[in-house]
Amino acid sequence: MAGHPSGIGSVKPVNWAYDRAPMIIYWELTNACGLACKHCRATAMPEPAPGELTTEECLQVLDTIAGFGSPLPHIVMTGGDPLRRPDLEILIKAAIDRGVGVSLAPAVTPLLTAERIAWMKDLGVGAISLSLDASNALAHDGLRQVAGTFDATLEALRQAAAVQLPVQVNTLVSADNADDLEAMYQLLSAEKLMQWSLFFLISVGRGTQLTELDPGEAERLLMHWGARSATAPFRIKTTEAMQYRRILAQRMFAEGKTREQIEASRASAGFGIRDGNGVVFISHLGKVTPSGFLPIEVGSVREQSLVEIYRDAPLMRQLRRPEQFKGRCGVCEFHRWCGGSRARAWARTGDPLETDPMCPYQPNHRYAEAMQATAQPADAQPVG
Repeated sequence: MAGHPSGIGSVKPVNWAYDRAPMIIYWELTNACGLACKHCRATAMPEPAPGELTTEECLQVLDTIAGFGSPLPHIVMTGGDPLRRPDLEILIKAAIDRGVGVSLAPAVTPLLTAERIAWMKDLGVGAISLSLDASNALAHDGLRQVAGTFDATLEALRQAAAVQLPVQVNTLVSADNADDLEAMYQLLSAEKLMQWSLFFLISVGRGTQLTELDPGEAERLLMHWGARSATAPFRIKTTEAMQYRRILAQRMFAEGKTREQIEASRASAGFGIRDGNGVVFISHLGKVTPSGFLPIEVGSVREQSLVEIYRDAPLMRQLRRPEQFKGRCGVCEFHRWCGGSRARAWARTGDPLETDPMCPYQPNHRYAEAMQATAQPADAQPVG
């Protein structure tokens, strides 16, 4: 998934299995937030939760992140609202001093002022994300449950542009607002942003109050925006709709491009990245999960190095081996590039290795048979 800026979304991964280190660490610095969004993954509250990581504990975590080696992961500091952390400046500076890039996912509240945005730029924050979930104030403010948030979000977007701070705009996609995406695209086309991330609803946290798209609707939507991405004034990406990568690749294959050309293209920047593979999440209490939308605890930074948890936790290893996934995802010819939403599989079935229920694609049968014949046991260890 406050939303999640990619921070380094334009960087092409070296390979499709992130065994050594994640590309992005999402760090929920606090659960406190001035909003009460209907789809909030974190189920954020007005005040900080007891037991949040202290400044000293956070600095120790930053020290351990250096153990991943070069290139270091990028950190997205999120929440709740990271602006509610009084030590935010200390943590940003400490990360940058250690050679770790930082992006922020602030909530749009009175704390997000023009001065604060300029302060982020001056500190060296690489990018921020802003959430916009409708093309009009009535719908957006209704979802965020705070009047004035729509206008404040557009103003923050313009303030960031004024100081040349890159912005990713996150848009929740559900059955409730899918018809509004075109109007949102037109609205955003008049603004300056780095990329637009379409976040396909996962029914976790408060998100259970909304309705996910069915597979056919999601496929049509992803095909439409995949085609539009070629001429869009900003990059269009998805969150928890990994099959978008398969759709982009299918279109490029149809255009006559080879696998090598596709992997070298700008469109492949996010290929392979998914819950637990290139992504890891630290909660405000120090608990580690594959992502914010897959809340299965695999360790705690209070008890173990993040490097050890990411590399060695059994579930993390399994999530980096798509050939071991169950059902269609395990035998799909696009599973290295896509892999499906592990979070949605877990939310619907209770098993993060199951087929992503939002993807209707039927794998190539000959490829599927070959994959089944050479499949490794589910507990096999990754190479390297």
